[in-house]
Amino acid sequence: MRIQRLKSQAVSRAKRLYVATMMQVVGRALQAISQEDNEIQRELSAFPENFTFAMKVLPSGPGLMLRKAADGSFTYLSASESEADLTIYIKHIEHAFRMLSFQESTATAFANDRMVVDGDISSAVRMVRALNRLEAFILPKLLAEMAIKEYPSITLPEKLIQGARIYLRVATNFLSEQRKAA
Repeated sequence: MRIQRLKSQAVSRAKRLYVATMMQVVGRALQAISQEDNEIQRELSAFPENFTFAMKVLPSGPGLMLRKAADGSFTYLSASESEADLTIYIKHIEHAFRMLSFQESTATAFANDRMVVDGDISSAVRMVRALNRLEAFILPKLLAEMAIKEYPSITLPEKLIQGARIYLRVATNFLSEQRKAA
């Protein structure tokens, strides 16, 4: 009995660590794609400067936060920042794990009432479209098709080049932040 409980606790901690790591990756990748992709830039142009977006796991789980900069791109912030203009709350760490391990798409999670939106619904739809486009570029097609409702028509060279640019920008932004912190 005690071994089962310890095993369950270890699995829960591993899932929480995975979700926290993926939230950072997704947040930084959204920052990167907002700097690289014209379609994402058009999608995000509807948001005013300093618009903040957050995605958090309830009740006090990991999350991400982004702020729209003057140039129209997003800047990754600490998830512990103040209130956001738009927050998508994922109701449980297990739901977040299923989404971020690509077992369940964002659309399916919304349909199954696993998320709550605090803010304008049309803004949430824009952010979900941005997330879907991001996933189409950075995930292998097989995973992306499971993660998003409709896979966009992008060519393999476009996917490879844009995916590489996004990953390079994520790494560059992360290293830049580390240098500033040191």
